[in-house]
Amino acid sequence: MTGNNEKTRVTIAYGDGIGPEIMAATIEVMNAAGAQLEYDEIKIGQDVYLKGQESGMEPGAWEILRRNKIFLKAPITTPQGGGYKSLNVTVRTTLGLFANVRPCRAYTPYVESYFPKMDLVVIRENEEDLYAGIEHQQTNEVVQCLKLVSRPGCEKIIRYAFEYARAYGRKKVTCMSKDNIMKLSDGLFHKVFDEVAKEYPDIESNHFIIDIGAAMLADRPEMFDVIVTLNLYGDIISDITAQVAGSVGLGGSANVGENFAMFEAIHGSAPDIAGKDLANPSGLLHAACLMLVHAGQPKVAEKIMNALLKTLEDGIHTGDIYSEKLTTQRAGTKAFAQAVIERLGQAPQHLAAVQMGENAQPIEVKLTPSRAKAKRLLGVDIFLDWTGEHRDPRELGQLLESLTGDQLQLSMITNRGVQVYPGGFPDAFCTDHWRCRFVARQSLHGTHRSHNMAPDVIYYDIISLLQRLMSAGLNFIKLENLYEIDGKRAYSVAQGA
Repeated sequence: MTGNNEKTRVTIAYGDGIGPEIMAATIEVMNAAGAQLEYDEIKIGQDVYLKGQESGMEPGAWEILRRNKIFLKAPITTPQGGGYKSLNVTVRTTLGLFANVRPCRAYTPYVESYFPKMDLVVIRENEEDLYAGIEHQQTNEVVQCLKLVSRPGCEKIIRYAFEYARAYGRKKVTCMSKDNIMKLSDGLFHKVFDEVAKEYPDIESNHFIIDIGAAMLADRPEMFDVIVTLNLYGDIISDITAQVAGSVGLGGSANVGENFAMFEAIHGSAPDIAGKDLANPSGLLHAACLMLVHAGQPKVAEKIMNALLKTLEDGIHTGDIYSEKLTTQRAGTKAFAQAVIERLGQAPQHLAAVQMGENAQPIEVKLTPSRAKAKRLLGVDIFLDWTGEHRDPRELGQLLESLTGDQLQLSMITNRGVQVYPGGFPDAFCTDHWRCRFVARQSLHGTHRSHNMAPDVIYYDIISLLQRLMSAGLNFIKLENLYEIDGKRAYSVAQGA
């Protein structure tokens, strides 16, 4: 936050592809609008990757980012192939930018859209889920990607969504998940949403399964107001909403944490049109306005957004939103930015003008203190790399039955989540990746130690089993312990079980 005469230092990166063009246009508009900013540039993106920096960011950039705490970033290109981690993901997770906020509204009739009343915000969890990027190839045929979802991560983003709705006069928050299939991970997100929603009786809340929710966004987006969802789903549906509203090129986003914030357009670097003065700077301009609000300059942001709307009303459009019926001037990047500058101080005549509070404050989220929960070890899933003679699950099952020992018994074997032993369908296709579940022997009635307070299984049982599997020449590749937490089963059952 800054006073009227104090300038805010922000970090900027010109990026790749169309990035330098739209960043130059955005800075020109902000300066003309009277933004009280000073800029520190850092180098990021494809050239930095190719010079051997796997993070995609030049040495010393982190120090500048941490000092300034505000980052305006143009799109970058991540080289294809292994060894290059997403810079966006790295910045978000390293700086704790847990909330990705993407406002999206229609600008009809000046930008073509079938949904003139569309005005919604997608708030996406930004640090967890599959975007943690934890992947392994475990066998010749099977790779895995770990989906990590935490209760604090869910609560932070969900509380942020309700606080955002309250701060900006929004009336409804919709949760989207896939908890009919991923009952533990997405189930946790939905459960926390229901818990938090009770604390905001002034705001309507509801839930959609993500597939039908995405379909409804494409068909009836006017029925949504604020949407909160997990990382991957949020990435997908925010692009859907931007395109349905008229163009991905119009969308900007904020990535917000407790101490840092990054602002960017939602589109990519578009190298095919780079350097041709064709790119639409509106997405980065929108992001810059979100940044100005965050930096305590909401009136400057309001001036820019209203000038942008007036430019669209006047039919001055870049090629991505060109229309024979609506466009009066097909403008390049520079000409479009100049048109916005010429309209600073003007308001749109037909589109709803943007109004931003004088004292906009960053949204703060306070988490519920966690409590200790009783945790019992009930068994283990051991994953094997195995082909055998004919990939026959009965052959593997009989071998494992002979190796279980006195304390554990083989409960089931699955392949790609489908139970194939005992029972299973003989036509089921099996890969070389097997999940083998072991639990305490039923005959021991749930406790097999000398005192009743002991767990059903102890780590020594698992270690002993692994030693027997190794001695038999079986290649185990990972294990997952099976727990009961707070008296409830804390692991999935198999399909067909």
